[in-house]
Amino acid sequence: MPDRIAVLADIHGVLPALEAVLAEPEVIAADRLVILGDAAAGPHPCGGLDRLLALGDRAAWIRGNADRELVEVRRGTPAADPGSIGAWAAAQLSDRHLDWLSGLPLSLSLPVAGLGGVHFCHATPRRDDEMVLVDSGFDRWAEVFDGLDAEVETVVCGHTHMPFLRLVNGRLVVNPGSIGMPYGRPGAHWALLDRGVHLRRTALDLDAACAATVARSGYPDVAAWADCYVRARVGDREAVETFRPQAAPR
Repeated sequence: MPDRIAVLADIHGVLPALEAVLAEPEVIAADRLVILGDAAAGPHPCGGLDRLLALGDRAAWIRGNADRELVEVRRGTPAADPGSIGAWAAAQLSDRHLDWLSGLPLSLSLPVAGLGGVHFCHATPRRDDEMVLVDSGFDRWAEVFDGLDAEVETVVCGHTHMPFLRLVNGRLVVNPGSIGMPYGRPGAHWALLDRGVHLRRTALDLDAACAATVARSGYPDVAAWADCYVRARVGDREAVETFRPQAAPR
């Protein structure tokens, strides 16, 4: 049973942010890393995946909706926006990358020292693109957790790019936030499970991170993309209000 797990979510192919997190002493010392989905849809899809794959068996992976969509686009599904960074990223990936992403599981459960059974998923245990928010009601959480093993005491999910820690219907719910596309405040957000839950933020030199993102990417609009997302110009209130209709009970 691992004592210390670092959870890295929503990296979105931003290699400077990923490298900064992987250099954190607590991440280096972690027994396991969980890659919580949406690793590659961004400015450095191949470099980001290769850096994560180099972690070998130390890393456990979950499929995110953007990971699934990269594979679908490369295999013939028309992109919703052909000029988007996701459509561009899909075209960059090798067959090896695509095979890896297509084989990722929707979720996984691990026992973690001090936390008991922990369920890891990208969005919810039943879908990789389902929206729940920090202020979603108890009925909505009960809906998305329907069918989850009663022994699961903690659920770790990403997808919304905003960190939070909340008790809901007797379970602890953790969102580590986003490494590559944070909403609300800049920095690379992640979480440490270490006989408790700790939300972490790795500070970045934003000018240097944006410059490195641009220099290492061939995406045509990468400068504007980095200025928006690496600098976290999307506020948390704006994001929550945008996502709220999608998070309504079904």
